[in-house]
Amino acid sequence: MSKLDRSRTVFVCQQCGKESLRWLGRCPNCQEWNSFLEKTVPSRVTSVQYSSITNPPLELSQVVIEARDRISLPLFEFNRVLGGGLVSGSLVLIGGDPGIGKSTLLLQASTAIAHTQGNVVYVSGEETTQQIKIRAERLGITGNNLFILAEADLNVIFNQFEQLQPNLVVIDSIQAVHLSELDALPGSITQVRECTQRLMNWAKSGGVPVFIVGHVTKEGAIAGPRVLEHIVDVVLYLEGETFSAYRLLRCVKNRFGSTNEIGVFEMKQQGLVEVDNPSQAFISQRKDRAIGSTVVPVLEGSRPLLVEIQALTNPTSFGLPRRTANGIDFGRLMLIIAVLSRRVGIKLGNQDVISNATGGLNIKEPAADLGIALAIASSFRDIEVDPQLATVGEVGLSGELRAVAQLDRRVAEAARLGFKRCLIPKIITNLKLPKDIELIRVSTLLEAVKVGLVGDGKK
Repeated sequence: MSKLDRSRTVFVCQQCGKESLRWLGRCPNCQEWNSFLEKTVPSRVTSVQYSSITNPPLELSQVVIEARDRISLPLFEFNRVLGGGLVSGSLVLIGGDPGIGKSTLLLQASTAIAHTQGNVVYVSGEETTQQIKIRAERLGITGNNLFILAEADLNVIFNQFEQLQPNLVVIDSIQAVHLSELDALPGSITQVRECTQRLMNWAKSGGVPVFIVGHVTKEGAIAGPRVLEHIVDVVLYLEGETFSAYRLLRCVKNRFGSTNEIGVFEMKQQGLVEVDNPSQAFISQRKDRAIGSTVVPVLEGSRPLLVEIQALTNPTSFGLPRRTANGIDFGRLMLIIAVLSRRVGIKLGNQDVISNATGGLNIKEPAADLGIALAIASSFRDIEVDPQLATVGEVGLSGELRAVAQLDRRVAEAARLGFKRCLIPKIITNLKLPKDIELIRVSTLLEAVKVGLVGDGKK
C-alpha cells in the first residue's frame, strides 16, 4: 500500500549535484562558492512492484550485431578522431574554452552533412538565427537543407524534430536548453543530466547522430563534472592557445573507436581548415641555428608529430628562481632541472628557467625529457644545438636515458622532415629505419649534452 509522507527541503549544488540539509556557502565536494539552491523533494514510500520484462536477457553468443554504416565527413581530421566517421544514433559531446571554435567546426560539419545526407537541424539556445547567419556568410556557407532553430525548451525542440525528420542534430549548447517541467535553472546539474539523457534516448531510438556542445569550467573540465561524460558515446575536446592559429581536436572517450587520435586544424578567415602536414607546420618558424631550441618527435594518439621545444635561462633577480612551463608538464620540468644540476653539473640554482612547447601543444609524455634537457643546457651554455638533430628519450633520476614506446615511428617522422641525425637512448636496438638518418646512441644525459651541443660542450 502506498503512503505519501510530507515533502522535505534540501539544498543541491548546481555544479556537482551534492545534497545538503542546510545551505552552505561553499560546496565541500567541488569547492564552488554560492552554488547551493533550495529544492523541495516529495518523500514517497511505495510498495514494491515489478514491471513486465520488455527486454529479456540474451545469451551473449546469441546476440546479433546490427550493421550501422558510419556517416563520412569531408573533414578527414574529424573522421580520424571519430574513428572513421559518425555512427548512426551516437551522442557526441564537444567541449572547449569559449571562442576556441566549437560552433564554427560544428557549423562546417553540419553543412557537409546537409549536402550529402539531407536535413540537418542546428539548435542554438544562445544565439539568434541572424547571428548564426552572419557566421555562415563569413564561412561561405549557403545553408541548403540546414535548418537553424533558436530555441531553448527541449520539448519544443523535439516537436520540431518530428516535423523535419533530420539526419543530424546539433545542440549548442547543452547548458542553454532546459525542460520546463523540472524545477531547476537552465545549466544546473539536474537540467543538464535530464536533457542529455532524453537526447540520448531520442538519438538511439531514431538512429540519428547528435552533437552537443558543452561549456567548460575554469579548470578546463566540462561543466557538470563527469555527468555528461558518463552518458554520451564520444567525448571530444577542442584545444589550442588563444593567440595561436592551431586547434587540436582530441578524443578522450569513444565507444566506437580508439581514443588515441587527434585532429589538427588551423583557424583561418574561412573557418577551421585541416592541416595536412602538422609536423611541418609546428616547426616551420624554427630558426636554423637557434640557441635553446630542440626538435622532439612526440606521439599524439597514434600520430607522430615533430614539435619545437624552447628553453631560456637567465640569472634570477629575486631570492628564489622562477620556473615556468608552457605546454610542458611542470613536474617533469622540475625533475629535469634537478637531474641537470646534480648529474650533469649545470648549476641552475640561481637561474630562472622558462620552457615552452610551440604550436599550442600540451606535451605530457616523458619521451620529450631529453629534448627539454638539451634545450635548457643549450641556453645555459649559450651554445646552439645541432640544427639537423632530433632528440627523443626519457630521463631517469640517476641521469640515465630510458627507452620510449614506438621509437621507430618517431624517428621515421624526423627522417621524413629532413633531419639527418637522431639522439636516442643506447638501450634501444633492432630498429628498422630509413637509411638517410643517423642514429646517435647515448646512455646518459651527460653524454647527450656533450654530443648534442655544437662545440666542445662548455663555454
